[in-house]
Amino acid sequence: MNRRNLIKLGLYGTGALWAHLVVGSGRAAREPVQLLPPDRNGVRLPAGYSSRIVAESSVSPLGGCDYVWHAAPDGGACFADQGGGWIYVSNSELGDAEGGAGALRFDADGKLIDAYPVLQGTSRNCSGGATPWNSWLSCEEIDDGRVWECDPLGVEAAVVRPALGVFRHEAVAVDSLNRKLYLTEDQVDGCLYRFTPFNYPDLSAGKLEAARLVSGDTGRVEWQEIRDPLASRTETRFQTSATRFNGGEGIAYFGGKVYFTTKGDNRVWVFDINSQVLSVLYDDSAYINPVLTGVDNITVSADGSLYVAEDGGNMQVVVIANDGAIYPLLEMAGHDMSEIAGVAFSPDGSRLYFSSQRGRSGDELDGLTFEIHGPF
Repeated sequence: MNRRNLIKLGLYGTGALWAHLVVGSGRAAREPVQLLPPDRNGVRLPAGYSSRIVAESSVSPLGGCDYVWHAAPDGGACFADQGGGWIYVSNSELGDAEGGAGALRFDADGKLIDAYPVLQGTSRNCSGGATPWNSWLSCEEIDDGRVWECDPLGVEAAVVRPALGVFRHEAVAVDSLNRKLYLTEDQVDGCLYRFTPFNYPDLSAGKLEAARLVSGDTGRVEWQEIRDPLASRTETRFQTSATRFNGGEGIAYFGGKVYFTTKGDNRVWVFDINSQVLSVLYDDSAYINPVLTGVDNITVSADGSLYVAEDGGNMQVVVIANDGAIYPLLEMAGHDMSEIAGVAFSPDGSRLYFSSQRGRSGDELDGLTFEIHGPF
């Protein structure tokens, strides 16, 4: 039976606890991925995994630390630190210039040793992206939103990067091989953007473009230049005849491909940079009982598997494995009024960080940031 027939029968990707059979691959069928009952932190995980809460909104994550962990934690990323430690940077999606980003610093043993702000006074910092030169790009999801380049150590002041466009920014991914950045826009008629710095990796100036499919809703892409990235007269997305994407969310680069999600149609897209072809990797409408809905932030593991956080759905982080299997890695119990955000691996790949933006109460002041440890 081929994959199309499996989809029609609802056998492909069905059931919240099952991975699908890899048809025609020559590989053995995967065993069902069973999530255990919620642990003491309210996280359902497979056997062999464990969770801990590393920060709570409105509470200092460390005794004696002056920084109170921000409310509404959203997009995040990890950065290697001295001595084998690492830093997890997280955005705050608060509005009215109360947003920004904060950082948690861990030593080589995973002990939390410091916390501090890296960006303050901005609004609705939703997602963003890490750069290969170890800065954090924090994106404002407001009509005149900008991208801010931040120092994960919190030493250097954050710098605004208006050349990357003024619009409702969501996330950024960097293609270091071709020296380009890709950006999503959180609008029902948003665009997929590409930015080419004039002097990579300096982001102060460059060319901003929007993607246009030559024909249909998948296939070959051409790029149209945005003449006024500051949107001084016309909103950025209306300056060209670019293709519209329904609610751009997370984006990630891996192995010559750019992956991104659109929440309005629950799709995961893949753009092949070499062929300049865009296709749909996952579409929940193809399933009778889809595993993954409410697609939002994404990250990629070292083996090329996608980890997709849900805003809604079953409040899960769902894996789209590099062999095509789709299954939940974790599920939050009692967090139905929240969303999962900020999925990011530690530099050695042994720990996964994420936040429940509004916690159990549904209040942005009650966000929780978690660490998952296990055999990823």
